[in-house]
Amino acid sequence: MSAKAKAEKKSSAARKNLAKVSRWLHIYLSMFCFILVFFFAFTGLTLNHPSWLGGDKQYLSKEEGNLNKEWVNDIDTAKVRKLEVVEFLRNKHQVKGALSEFRIDDVECSLSFKGPAYSSDVFVDRETGNYEISEIRMGIMAVMNDLHKGRDSGREWAWLIDLSAIFLMLVSLSGLILLFFIKKKRFAGVITGFVGLILSYLIYLLFVP
Repeated sequence: MSAKAKAEKKSSAARKNLAKVSRWLHIYLSMFCFILVFFFAFTGLTLNHPSWLGGDKQYLSKEEGNLNKEWVNDIDTAKVRKLEVVEFLRNKHQVKGALSEFRIDDVECSLSFKGPAYSSDVFVDRETGNYEISEIRMGIMAVMNDLHKGRDSGREWAWLIDLSAIFLMLVSLSGLILLFFIKKKRFAGVITGFVGLILSYLIYLLFVP
């Protein structure tokens, strides 16, 4: 076999392997991240229409109570027992979200909890241990919208968003590679993709402020 024939055979095998790998990635990554793709597509739509399905409704509630003043009235602010205060509020009032702020001054302690479509602010009188909670909860649609944006959703959810983006890019690229192996549809597919790109740019150019 001549060197040219060997090179052609090697090139043909490489193309077949590329097509095989691309097909495998496209099929199985698509199925693996199907739910994530559907979730981010659906919430991308509802983000543009927050009033749909009650996504913009807020429920405000306020409560008062008293906690052990020894936890908060130590002269040395560094000795304020933050963990006990936070756990008490979670157990007593089912406060959700992550603790985003715990401020201490001479008069009071103020705590803020944040989560998807949720916020809670607590003010504790350091002398008496009396406190007031102001809590805002929103519906499931607002929770999903915040998860889409990754707002107050935690580091692990942010990783999931990053992985979803990587999966979507791989699915798109593998689909594009597969297109080039289908001779009858290659030209039409490339033209369609190019038209979509131009239309997207024109919409941005003409209508985005």
